[in-house]
Amino acid sequence: MCGRYRLSRRKQIIEQYFDSPADELDWAPRYNIAPTQPVPVVRQKPSEPARVVNLMRWGLIPNWAKSLSGPLLINARSETAAATPSFGDPLRFRRCLIPADGFYEWQRKGTAKQPFCFEVNDGEMFAFAGIWDGWKEPNGQWIRSCSILTTTPNAVTSAVHNRMPVILEPVSYDVWLDPGMTDIEVLADLLKPYARTMRCYPVSSRVNQVVNDDAGCSMPIELLQNQGHLF
Repeated sequence: MCGRYRLSRRKQIIEQYFDSPADELDWAPRYNIAPTQPVPVVRQKPSEPARVVNLMRWGLIPNWAKSLSGPLLINARSETAAATPSFGDPLRFRRCLIPADGFYEWQRKGTAKQPFCFEVNDGEMFAFAGIWDGWKEPNGQWIRSCSILTTTPNAVTSAVHNRMPVILEPVSYDVWLDPGMTDIEVLADLLKPYARTMRCYPVSSRVNQVVNDDAGCSMPIELLQNQGHLF
């Protein structure tokens, strides 16, 4: 799964990278993004081939949910999403890109968990494959929320965790965002383990606490000597 990630780029860099105007986006660099928090999401307008960036709640709320008290749907398994009530329609009709430049996973060692940061190349920006939905509160206000699709791990992530978030290739962005693309087989072919260069390094337990949200959360640390054989 993916339960924390990093987006340390400024709003202007996000706009340039995704060719998406973000006039109403209120965003400062974040280093420890957690579930239920607002996150930038890139979508395509339904009536024209233009992208837009908005904030959404991380943790998808199905449009048919009766309340917010259901399970926290921060991740969706790509292999089964199409057949799942919560994710089937969003996968077909409401897909998005979720910008990031790093994500965290934890490896259990006995009773402890060691966090690791994963990056593409040397920390460049990328996009998770995301889906979104809209839920109407009893007072009439809409909440838009999103989930990150996951897949089997690649060689880098498998040493720490048995799942990884789907990182889309930039050449796939247009197909993924296209509202007219509803062919599940075509979409499924995009939801593969990331095949290009990645790196992984241990970070401090500061990232375990949501209140910690600064560059120190993703700074590399030295593991104890008896842990050094892991990487």
